[in-house]
Amino acid sequence: MNKLIAIDMPCGDFFVNCVRAAWDAGDAVLPIDQRLPQSLKQQIIEGFGVGVVVDESGESTFNGREIGTDDALVISTSGTTGTPKGVVLTHDAMKASSEMTSLALSVNPSLDTWLCCLPVSHIGGFSVISRAIHTGTELRTHEYFDASRCEQTGRDGASLVSVVPTVLERFDTSVFRKLLVGGSAIPSSLPPNAVATYGMTETGSGIVYNGSPLEGVKIEIREGEIYVQSPSLFRTYLGQSPKVKNNWFGTGDAGYLTEAGKLVVTGRLDDAIVTGGEKVWPALIEKHLHSLGLFQEVAVIGRPSNEWGQIVTAVVILNNPNKVPPIENIREQLDPLLPRYALPKAIEVVDSLPRNIAGKILRNNI
Repeated sequence: MNKLIAIDMPCGDFFVNCVRAAWDAGDAVLPIDQRLPQSLKQQIIEGFGVGVVVDESGESTFNGREIGTDDALVISTSGTTGTPKGVVLTHDAMKASSEMTSLALSVNPSLDTWLCCLPVSHIGGFSVISRAIHTGTELRTHEYFDASRCEQTGRDGASLVSVVPTVLERFDTSVFRKLLVGGSAIPSSLPPNAVATYGMTETGSGIVYNGSPLEGVKIEIREGEIYVQSPSLFRTYLGQSPKVKNNWFGTGDAGYLTEAGKLVVTGRLDDAIVTGGEKVWPALIEKHLHSLGLFQEVAVIGRPSNEWGQIVTAVVILNNPNKVPPIENIREQLDPLLPRYALPKAIEVVDSLPRNIAGKILRNNI
C-alpha cells in the first residue's frame, strides 16, 4: 500500500533525503508548512489522511489513506481564494515539469546549481527540490529566504534560483545565471537574467516563461479564462474525482493572447472589480501604478459604493511616507494608459499588505 508521508521539518539535506527515500519506496510526500502552529499542522495531517509523519525526532505512523501508485506529491494550494486544497501531482508530472524547466533555462547538470530558498510547503519551493532530483543537478538549500545569504550563495556557485517579486531589490541578482520570478504580480521591469513565470500548484509550477508556453504546453482562452494543457498537470484534488477534462484545465485566471502568441494574465476571474457595470482587472492597474515610481507595493481592490457598485481603490505602500500623492495626480498620469472607468477613485496608504507564504497578496484581507 502506497502511503502519504508528511515531512514536518525545515528545508535542508535531511528534508531532501526524506523526499528521495519516500519516492524510492513508491510513497508520496506532503511537505508541512513550518510556520503553522502545531494545532494547524495536526489538522492538515488528519484532514489529508497522512500515513506517516517524519520530523527531526523520528517517525509516527497513522491509519492513513491509500494513494495512487504513481502519486509523488500532495501539496497545498496557496489559499488566496479560500481553504487550501491538497493538490495531487504524479511522478510523471513532476518529472515533466523539471525537464521543461531545464530545457527552457538550458540547464547543464554538471555546471549549474539550484538554490532553494522558498518555502517547500508550496510548489514554488518544492519544485526546486524536484528539479534537482529529477535532473541530477546540484542543490543547495536555505530554511527561509535571507537576502544576504541568498546573494552569498550565488557568489559561491549557485547559478539558478526561484524567488518572489518582492525580494528582487534586496540583493544583487546578477550573481545568478537565471532567476525564476513568480507567485504574485510581477513588475514590468525585471533584471535581464530574470524570467517572469506563470503557473500554479495545479500546473506543477511555472509553465509559461516570459509569456511563452514551455515545450509541450498549450494555452487557450475560453470566454476570457486561461485554459492550459501540459504534461505537468495535477491528477486530482485529494479525496475528489479528477478535475482535468480532456487534458485541459481551467485555471480560474483571466487573460488573453497577443498577436505574437504571448500570454498576458490580467488577474483572477473572481478578482474582477465591477464598477458602473464595467469589469476592471486589478493586475493591469497595479502594473501601471508601479510604473509611476511612487510606491513600494500596490494592491487594487473594489470598495463598496452605493453609486458605482464598487469603486476602484489603490491600497499602497509609499516610497516616501511623508508624501502622499493626490488621487487627482495619479488619475491624470494613468489617463493615457487605462479606460476612464478603470482609473482609481481612491487611494489608501498602509504600512504593509497581507500576503500568504507564497508571496501572493490576500486581497480579501485588505
